Amino acid sequence: MKKPLKWFGIVLGVFAGLLVLAFAVLYGMGQARLSKKYDVPVKMIEIPSDPEALAEGKRIFQYRGCEACHGEDLQGLVYLDNPAIGQVVTPNLTSGKGGIGGQRADEDLIRAIRHGIRYDGTPLLFMPSTEFYYLSDADLGKVLAYLRSKPPIDNQPPPSQLSITGFIVMNVARSITFVPAELIPHDQAPPPAPAPGVTAEYGAYLSLSCKVCHGPAYSGGKIPGFPAEWPSAPNLTSGAGSRLPGWGEDGFIEIMRSGEHHGRKINPNYMPWTSYRHMSDDELKAVYMFLMSLPPKDFGNR
Repeated sequence: MKKPLKWFGIVLGVFAGLLVLAFAVLYGMGQARLSKKYDVPVKMIEIPSDPEALAEGKRIFQYRGCEACHGEDLQGLVYLDNPAIGQVVTPNLTSGKGGIGGQRADEDLIRAIRHGIRYDGTPLLFMPSTEFYYLSDADLGKVLAYLRSKPPIDNQPPPSQLSITGFIVMNVARSITFVPAELIPHDQAPPPAPAPGVTAEYGAYLSLSCKVCHGPAYSGGKIPGFPAEWPSAPNLTSGAGSRLPGWGEDGFIEIMRSGEHHGRKINPNYMPWTSYRHMSDDELKAVYMFLMSLPPKDFGNR
């Protein structure tokens, strides 16, 4: 009886040792990714100061989802608090106590927005720079003008922290974009943004953030890395299971404006229509045109 128990203890000990070793390796890999230094020269852009540009910068900041992450006053928020991942906290962007607005040069902000890189060259967690890399110089300049115009707010959010399992997920589930800086061609200039207008090309430019939840093919499905209680993202193509063709352009605009269409309501905690409602009618028409131009995909075929 003692011999089987002895062997069981040995096997259990070896298994526990392998788990510790695996965690140590994955933790080390994660730390190496987060401490990597990127040397990215930044192209300076014109930052306007007229009232019209500031107002447009605020609107872009809103419909691009920046306000939803950083707060209405840019004070910083706890964006995600999930034991499986960790705590993702957005910084205070103002010049108040605890804010980075008064500490960072325009060059630092451009590097963070477009490249997902801090002033010290290390990468930011979850900063959606894979979308903002494509922002036109004009749009980015207006956003920066708006950021600089905001009054100081005193708030010192804690730094983002990955949990133990977060470091494991970070290196095992590569479909989750923990470090967007790894996916950006830093040595290449962003492609020219399309001219504003009711075109599929401009709709694609406005819809880049949709890929985060709806997938690269916009066909929806379970969102990798999101909490288990989150619903699957709907299919945004005209393929099987999509509601968009039935809504039509007018219905799409209505639901983006109010979160409701023909009795169907969208929970803003899961789908940020409260950000997209700041788009103009022409911008929403362009988005709908783009989505309807996509190849039909079955639901969940990300």
